[in-house]
Amino acid sequence: MKSATLLLLALFMGTLLSGCNTFRGFGEDVSHVGGVISRAAK
Repeated sequence: MKSATLLLLALFMGTLLSGCNTFRGFGEDVSHVGGVISRAAK
């Protein structure tokens, strides 16, 4: 029972951390697009 709990916790943490990297990349993409729009508006 204890090993199953640890396995589920490890899987959850791995999913959570990979999700953070995905959202970070998305934020960088949005920031880049905002910069392009800002430069085009000048």
